Formats: sequence, structure tokens, C-alpha cells
Amino acid sequence: MRETQTDSLDPRLPFPPFGSWQAGQPAGWFNLPMTPDKAQFYKDNGFLVIEDGANPDVLHGLIRETVALCRGDRGPIKGVTPADPNESDDDVMRRYLCIHFPHKLSRVMYDALSLPAIVEVLTRVIGPNVKCMQSMLFIKASGKPGQAWHQDEFYIPTRDRSLTGAWIAMDDATVENGCLWVIPGSHKHGILWPQHQQRDPRFDCAGEATMFPYTDADAVPVEVKAGSIVFFNGYLLHRSLPNYARSGYRRALVNHYMSAESLLPWHWGDKPYGSIAGLDYRDIVMIAGVDPYAWKGIEERVAAHVRPSGEGGCGNIERNIEALKFRNMMLLAEDHD
Repeated sequence: MRETQTDSLDPRLPFPPFGSWQAGQPAGWFNLPMTPDKAQFYKDNGFLVIEDGANPDVLHGLIRETVALCRGDRGPIKGVTPADPNESDDDVMRRYLCIHFPHKLSRVMYDALSLPAIVEVLTRVIGPNVKCMQSMLFIKASGKPGQAWHQDEFYIPTRDRSLTGAWIAMDDATVENGCLWVIPGSHKHGILWPQHQQRDPRFDCAGEATMFPYTDADAVPVEVKAGSIVFFNGYLLHRSLPNYARSGYRRALVNHYMSAESLLPWHWGDKPYGSIAGLDYRDIVMIAGVDPYAWKGIEERVAAHVRPSGEGGCGNIERNIEALKFRNMMLLAEDHD
């Protein structure tokens, strides 16, 4: 691992791009193909970076779709105000911090769920059968907040601890503009640390994990070039600081995956029927292998919606239900026109 500068978390200090790298490429930054030693690094540290994960054509497509979604050109999104044609793309994108489930409206975002690099890595670290349950488009303009220490499995509870995030960098992500920070090896405890409400102005209002046996000095910055994909375990402690750059973005498409062989007792939107042990969220996309529960079918549980800068948390059930109702209402209105 790279050495960690204990003062590198101080946001007042200027950091040139990749200035925290001590001596070239750190351990854990790889290229394809996926090999046993890379899979072992992931197992030991809870994350890895694939630097050639998304080619320039993919990135250009994702950036174009980001603009189109923010302008309202891909269909109704709760929280998105259709843009005036005279507004610049920058002015439009700066309105939003995060759009949940963009793959519901954008074919480009949908196709990005199963990029070859993602399939190759996940079938090695999860298993042959992999499903996706969530996409999140972060549009982190200069001045936008980060998220406090958290674990994704706190929000998306898998039964087999197979939850894995794939963080596709659409821009160079640096300490200055709010890259990810991770605590290597923190996933090994297999514990979901308690969360508390925090009022730190650097972060949105998502909860902050507490009581874990680490300090900020144990963290390393995951600085990556555009096109890199960061993979991380659902139990790994991670956070991001605000975008302190004077201009520009730290855009990323973040998708969440798990073994298709496990049930997913995520939010279901109404009172569960039968044993809670049988709950299984079925608004999924298969990206590799076979779905052992295909006989259950696919359900429409969520729709694309904005997560405002002051709101945090992944997959808030109330927002998901409201977004789906909004989408259905807009489609019904179109049918009546």
C-alpha cells in the first residue's frame, strides 16, 4: 500500500492531481486481465482499481447521457427540472449531486452495468452468477459535499455478504476534487458498525459510521484517472470529501452488485407477505451467469430520481416509491395527450 500522509485529510491543503502518491502507482491499481493475485488483493484489502476498465468511447457516452438526464431529455425524473435550451450544460449539471437509477431511463447507463471489465472482475470476486440492483450517477461539481464514513451493506443488506460496488470514474478523481477514501482491510470484521447523524458541513446528511477501530490516518485516497473502475466490498469503510477544486466535476457512475444465488431482503415498498426470511427484491439486472430465481420474474420497484445535495443514504424507500409513482403519473399523462 502507499504510505498515508496523516495530514492529507486536511481539506485546507492544496493537492495537485495524484499528489498524494508517494512513489508511482500504488499497490492495488491494476490492468486487466484479472488474475489470482489481483483477486487475492481484493480479498485482503476490500478494494482494487482496474485502470483500463472503461474506454474513451464509453466515457464520452456516459458524459453525454449525464447531460441529457440532467436536461430531462431521457424522460421524467422526479426532482429534475427540464432545462431551458439557453442554459449551458455546466449550469444544468451543477443543479444535481446524484441521480439514482439512471439505468432505468438511459440505454447507455444500462449497458454500463455490464461492461466487460465489470463482468470479468465480479465473476472472479463474487462468483459466476451476478446481479445488479442499483445504479447511482454522481455529478459532484466544485463545492458539492462528500459522504461521511459508511458501509454500503448498511443500506443494501445481502444475505451472503457478496455486495460489491463498481465505481466508474468519468473524470480524474483526486484528493482535491473529492475522490474516494478507503480503509484497507476494514471489511474483514464482517460487522456493520452503528451509524449516527452527523452535522459536518463537508458531508451530505447521510449517517456516519462509528465505533470502528480505525482513525482517519488509516485511510488511503483512491485517486484514479478517468476510465478507471474502483471495486469495493460492501463492508469496506469508505468516504469522500467535498469537491474543493475551483471548477470542474468529479463525476462517477456507481453500480451495486451481488451474487444472484442470494436473496436480497432490500426495501419492498409494502407490507411483506410470509416470512421475512423470504424477502427478495426483484428489480434487478443480470450481468453474468444464470438467475436461480428467474421463476419469480422481474418487478418494477423503483424509478430514476434525484437525491438532493442535502439528503443522503442509498435507496431510501420513500423516495423510491415516490419516484415510481411520479414516473407512472407522467407516463399516464402522456397516454392521455
